[in-house]
Amino acid sequence: MYLGDRTWPELGEYFAEESLALVPLGSTEQHGPHLPESTDHRIAQALAREAAERTGYLCTPTINVGVSSHHRQFNGTMWVEPGVFRDYVESLTRNLTYHGVDRVVFVNAHGGNVQHLREVGRRVRDDEVAYAVEWMWDESIPDLVDDLFEHNGPHGGPKETAMMLHIDDDLVREDQFERARDEGVRDVEHFEGLRKHGARTFYDAIDNTESGVLGDQTDATREKGEQLFEAASDQLVKLAEWLDDQPFEELMPRDHV
Repeated sequence: MYLGDRTWPELGEYFAEESLALVPLGSTEQHGPHLPESTDHRIAQALAREAAERTGYLCTPTINVGVSSHHRQFNGTMWVEPGVFRDYVESLTRNLTYHGVDRVVFVNAHGGNVQHLREVGRRVRDDEVAYAVEWMWDESIPDLVDDLFEHNGPHGGPKETAMMLHIDDDLVREDQFERARDEGVRDVEHFEGLRKHGARTFYDAIDNTESGVLGDQTDATREKGEQLFEAASDQLVKLAEWLDDQPFEELMPRDHV
C-alpha cells in the first residue's frame, strides 16, 4: 500500500488495523559515469514498494535527498546538513505516530544516512512514542553480495549497478562501465589510499576515486540484480513481519537496574 495513492478514508481503515510503516530513504548524488544520481533513492523506493505490495503494510513517499556532502565535488550532488536531515526525518516519523503508527522501518539505500537514522530511532524510542529501525539493503544479504562479485565496492560498484540494471536499466550507461572501473578503485580491499596506519585520512569520495566509484562495475548483470532484489526484499518482508509481531512495550527502553 502506497500512502500517496490512497484516499484519507482508505488510510483511516489501515490505521485502524495496522501500526507499521515503511519509509524509503536514499540520496541524490553522483554514482559515477554509469549510474544516475537517483540510484540510492530508486533502490530504496523499489524495495519498500515491493515489501509493501507483498505484505500490505504502508509505504510512505520517498526521502530523496540525504547526507551526501562527501560527494559534493561531483556535479549535481545534492545534500542537506546532518542536523537538518535528522530533524526532518524525526518530524516525519512523529507525523506518522499522530496517525497511529508506532513502529517504522527506515528502508535505507545510502550509507551516509545510517548513523543519522539510528539517532532518530533512538530519539523516538527514548520518548516511547515509536520504535524506528534503520535497514540497509546490502547489509541484509552480505553473503550473497560476496558470492556474486569478486570486486565489490561500497559506492557505485557492481551491487548497486546490478540492482539498477534490474530496477530501471534505461537509466544505466552500460558503455561507461569500463571507465567507471578504470578511473575508480577496482580492488577496494587492497587499496592503501583508503587508510593510513589504521586511520581514515580521507573525508570526500574524490580523495580516493577519480570516477567517484569503487569496485568493478563490469561484473554487474541483470540476472545478478534480480537475485539481489529478491533476496533483499525477502529480508525486508521478514523484518517488517517480525517487527509487527513484537509487543510494543518489549520494544521500548528497559528500566534502570
